[in-house]
Amino acid sequence: MYYAIISEDIPDSRERRAGARDAHIARLQQLRDEGRLLVAGPTPGIDALDPGEAGYSGSLVIAEFDSLATARAWADADPYAAAGVYREVTVKPFKKVLP
Repeated sequence: MYYAIISEDIPDSRERRAGARDAHIARLQQLRDEGRLLVAGPTPGIDALDPGEAGYSGSLVIAEFDSLATARAWADADPYAAAGVYREVTVKPFKKVLP
């Protein structure tokens, strides 16, 4: 089943994001390579594809896991979580309908 991992950043998270980005992306690439990643990306802090100095306000990952507990454990082990980028992380079951 798919799970949505919705993460909200702390204020001024840019420096912490930068320090953990490579490890964060590597985990997402592993999900992709396993065929389990539906979509992943950051949420810009402003209404722009490149938020510049505004940075990002959070992240969204939708991926396939065996259970809610497994999805939660994966989210808890995220390098961004370890670096203190996130102030809150929500994990919910997700049902893909379209496309």
